Amino acid sequence: MTEQAGKPFLYVVVCAAGIAADVSKLITAAQERDWEVGVIATPVATNGFLDTAAVEAQTGRRIRSAWRSPGDPRPFPPPDAVVAAPVTFNTVNKWAAGLADTLAVATLCETYGLGVPVAALPCVSDALAAHPAYQDSLIRLRGMGVRFGEPYSGEPGQDGTRPDFGWERALDLLG
Repeated sequence: MTEQAGKPFLYVVVCAAGIAADVSKLITAAQERDWEVGVIATPVATNGFLDTAAVEAQTGRRIRSAWRSPGDPRPFPPPDAVVAAPVTFNTVNKWAAGLADTLAVATLCETYGLGVPVAALPCVSDALAAHPAYQDSLIRLRGMGVRFGEPYSGEPGQDGTRPDFGWERALDLLG
């Protein structure tokens, strides 16, 4: 599992939301745009929210969800950009507050200091999105340069079907 020469490297941070099962759509879109991809998932996301074996086969790299031991080599090169998708209420609030209690959130917190483009596709219910802390977190993260896609609640429409998540929007937001 080695880096492909000349390709930019994209970190994809995945949180525990039902739509995470379709993260392969984002990976495919990124690979079609000539990105090499590494996935960092919250510990809960790796517990049944995505097919870890399929994602690892698709990226050619192990999913990261825990810190490496001192002295271990870095499993991913530094990112050229980062996408958080789907990003949940919990992660948005911890990220904005700088509470780096998981590798996924610590990675997002670190992006500010790295100065790389960051895009986020929130997957948050309308009820949680109305919470003042969440609104404050969005303001803070936007002020830090994070580019947000339209919110996605996952709620079925009038016809009973769920809207498309629009994974590719994250890549478009990176510019």
